[in-house]
Amino acid sequence: MNAPAASALLKQHLIDPVICIRCNTCEETCPIKAISHDSRNYVVDPEICNGCGACLSPCPTGSIDNWRTVPKAQAWTLADQLGWDELPEELAIADAGMPAETADADGFAPPPLDSARGSTIAPASAATPTINLYTIRQPALATVAGNVRVTATESDSDTHHIVLDFGSLPFPVLEGQSIGIIPPGTDGRGRPHHARQYSIASPRDGERPKYNNLSLTVKRVLVDHAGQPVRGVASNYVCDLAKGDQVKVIGPFGSSFLMPDDPKANLLMICTGTGAAPMRGMTERRRRRMQDGDGRLMLFFGARSQAELPYFGPLSKLPSAFIDINLAFSRAPGQPRTYVQDLLRERAADIAGLLGSDQTHIYVCGLKGMEDGVLDALRQAADQHGLDWTALHARLKAEGRLHLETY
Repeated sequence: MNAPAASALLKQHLIDPVICIRCNTCEETCPIKAISHDSRNYVVDPEICNGCGACLSPCPTGSIDNWRTVPKAQAWTLADQLGWDELPEELAIADAGMPAETADADGFAPPPLDSARGSTIAPASAATPTINLYTIRQPALATVAGNVRVTATESDSDTHHIVLDFGSLPFPVLEGQSIGIIPPGTDGRGRPHHARQYSIASPRDGERPKYNNLSLTVKRVLVDHAGQPVRGVASNYVCDLAKGDQVKVIGPFGSSFLMPDDPKANLLMICTGTGAAPMRGMTERRRRRMQDGDGRLMLFFGARSQAELPYFGPLSKLPSAFIDINLAFSRAPGQPRTYVQDLLRERAADIAGLLGSDQTHIYVCGLKGMEDGVLDALRQAADQHGLDWTALHARLKAEGRLHLETY
């Protein structure tokens, strides 16, 4: 039997459901909308995907970088991908009816597209992260060492600070990384719940220094994006955890949204709500190592009101000589609505001063809707003070100095 032509084979792009943490980065990044998802899996449409590679670098786990050589007529459909719990075995080339030496004759992928708006690489001075140390098949077991509410009790925003202790089990993390928590029980189809991703809110040496622990900032989800009542499976599970409870944890994840190790680096941190978690870790790391000559810390933090702003009390106690804090409230009684981008514009001269320094690193974390406004405010600050934003934006991305983590 004659072997099929190389053009009859497809290097099919697949997402590993065992490693994937459903963070939506791949779907947001894909420039041709080849990636979609249901409540269970993220999948790649073989009829649309062109192998451009734009989604590869931003993925925090590497689950996106999986490929199978298959006859085009036998490509796994979206229904196949949505239904599986793990990737199929690699198809032997002989089973595809083609000698191994011609298997890649159809080509692999063109160079990755630079479609990301922020950096997909870490700062040059950042420490090397550990990723995927624990998986869904082999999770780490952590013990809850503390759980306190960090928003005012009269607020509808029920946000908790959770401390997880790993005992003697190694779980190395860096500021800016995240973990996955596996809720107990099963979903409506009788399958185990998939892991939910949470940013780490403590520095690398732990919430309590020299102890093998970390902290998270988690908001209880009681309404969906449309405002309809819903009870978030993972967020309610985590917010209800009691001291002494044990939790299944996977990760850590993240290899680019990392803090520079250079103490002279300036950190411009812009966040809303629980997007404060990585900023808290970076700020505490700098506070513990504080010394003369350190770079500037500047924080823009948005919430609907002071009562809904996590960590307001501890934040207000940090000295202004250590960190320049700017708070934006969009629903404060008797006050005009103010968002972080509004405060960025008010501080345009100071922002431009930071943008003009090669030592400045920018971190944005929070709701997806803030991204356009923040980037536009940075552009305006640059333009108003003689900086070429187009060239600067490209440099910041290429040098790992502009990081966007929005959801």
